[in-house]
Amino acid sequence: MPDADLWRPLTAELARWQDAGRVADLWLRDDDAVEPSAAIDRLLALTGQAAVPITLAAIPACSGRALAERVAAESGLGVAVHGWSHQNHAPDGEKKQELGPHRPADAVLAELADAKIIIDSLFTAQALPMLVPPWNRIDPALLPALPGLGFTTLSVFGKAAPAPIASLNTHVDVMIWRGERKGGKEHAALVGEIVAALAERREAGSVEPIGLLSHHLVHDETAWSFLQVLFEVTNEAAACRWMAARELM
Repeated sequence: MPDADLWRPLTAELARWQDAGRVADLWLRDDDAVEPSAAIDRLLALTGQAAVPITLAAIPACSGRALAERVAAESGLGVAVHGWSHQNHAPDGEKKQELGPHRPADAVLAELADAKIIIDSLFTAQALPMLVPPWNRIDPALLPALPGLGFTTLSVFGKAAPAPIASLNTHVDVMIWRGERKGGKEHAALVGEIVAALAERREAGSVEPIGLLSHHLVHDETAWSFLQVLFEVTNEAAACRWMAARELM
């Protein structure tokens, strides 16, 4: 059972949305899909039971027929292009990037063209014309070329910036990546982040969806239990709904 005190800020904020006659759109992106695993089975069981659509960001150079066959029957699932091989090309001391300015643009774009062909071929109707840059970073100089490769949407982390391609971003990451402890963030902190994102949109009259970011391969029980309770709490609320990326795009 959810801890009522911990989750009360979220239920209270959603009540404000309901009083305002508004419904908040949420969506879920899970990164680094490559092959079938116990972790992806757990993720798909969790989202399937809660009827939460999910977007898997799959690494084209590492994904194959096995993953495509595993997810083929999953309703509400879309597959985005997660770069090419998730390989860092930035020098030591810089933030990691695969799609940064460290290589010739033609080489990077050629990889992305191949990446989209692979994802389209493997996942057919589930494939999305969405690019998810590894580490959520991409050289802005590459953006004008993306539509020519068949991409209609870019998905990174944080607020959308003006760009020559549509954005569908994530805003709340369930994982801790820095510091001594790696794993799922404390539930109270995550509830606070979601409430802040909701309040910001409510006060501004914004319709931007709120994206939740997960990484099934590195989840601990803190992360798994948060997703389970979040789905329970939000599914009981009339003022929010989980949307498939394809609908939001």
